[in-house]
Amino acid sequence: MRIRFHTDIDGTPHIYSHGVQTFEVVEALARPLETVRGRDGSFVAAGQTRAGRYLRMIYSPAHGGDGIFIITAYELAGRQLRALKHRLKRRHP
Repeated sequence: MRIRFHTDIDGTPHIYSHGVQTFEVVEALARPLETVRGRDGSFVAAGQTRAGRYLRMIYSPAHGGDGIFIITAYELAGRQLRALKHRLKRRHP
C-alpha cells in the first residue's frame, strides 16, 4: 500500500512536528488496534509501534485509490491512552 504524508510549508512531513517518524506510522498502521470513521471521508486509527508507542493517526484514502494520505499522527498519552486501553479491554476481555 502506498502511504503519502501531508507536508508542512518547509516540505517535511507534518507528523514530525508531533515527534512521530514515518516508519512509526507504517508500523502502527500495519496492525491497527482500532479504526473509526472521521469527518469528511477520513479515518482515525490507533496503533502501537514496535517500540511500544501508541499513536493516533488521521488519514484519508488517496485520490485515485492508490493508497492512503496521512493527515497527521501523534502519540497518545494520559486520558486518551487510558480510554483506548479501556475500549480495547472491553472488546477483548
